[in-house]
Amino acid sequence: MKNATADIYSALNDYFGFDSFKDQQEAIIKSALESKDTLVIMPTGGGKSLCYQLPALMTAGTAIIISPLIALMKNQVDSIRGFSENEDIAHFLNSSLNKTQITKVKNDIESGITKLLYVAPESLVKEENILFFKSVDVSFVGIDEAHCISEWGHDFRPEYRKIRGMVSEINEDIPLMALTATATPKVRADIIKTLNLREVDIFISSFNRPNLYYGVRPKISKDQTIKEIVQIIRGFPKQSGIIYVQARKTTEEIAEVLNINEINAAPYHAGLDSKTRSQVQDDFLSE
Repeated sequence: MKNATADIYSALNDYFGFDSFKDQQEAIIKSALESKDTLVIMPTGGGKSLCYQLPALMTAGTAIIISPLIALMKNQVDSIRGFSENEDIAHFLNSSLNKTQITKVKNDIESGITKLLYVAPESLVKEENILFFKSVDVSFVGIDEAHCISEWGHDFRPEYRKIRGMVSEINEDIPLMALTATATPKVRADIIKTLNLREVDIFISSFNRPNLYYGVRPKISKDQTIKEIVQIIRGFPKQSGIIYVQARKTTEEIAEVLNINEINAAPYHAGLDSKTRSQVQDDFLSE
């Protein structure tokens, strides 16, 4: 990886406006800048994204970031663009794009404008994309939600186990950074083995989150649960939040009840068309 001697503190301030790093971010970024394979276990909200975003912005070429969720890609791209005057600095490549949009993304990568490219594992394995990545300068590959690689993980994705082969086909010497919020020792070992991480630097952060409160309540009935949800939300006026449920139908039912109770809410699930899903996500991000 090139430009590894750059001043990371200046870059941190220039790109993100921060004066200091959190927890192990500095050591992780230095590892990436030294072209080392890296495994990062860091809780949600701990600053994982910065660990690959900053080295990607500091080095020549484009970093490929593999992510399992289209919605997460859009969020990350929008976030990076918010720190830059150039919207083409970050792109995503997935099934939501048409041919014209894909051509635009590839042209920006070839021109050296794009520093971060978010891709779904399904997009990475396409032969046309592998051929394209062979023709451009890839600085490193980041694998977000890396626990999806492991058959021992809670969210196993078979496509993730093909990543090492695809990366090797592009260029065997490309450094890898695997990141996840949760990984048991067994899952960590599986990630390292499956990705064939070489002389890997491993960073494990504390999972203590003093800013979070966890509460468990008994579920008496559906009606009572809805009433409690409304009461809880009203206890946090002018704040946004997420309610996770197990079924698509339930998201729609709860959203309807909340709106009846004069609480702005919208269902979000895989059954929505892409335009509606994107609009709901954008509404949530803008509170």
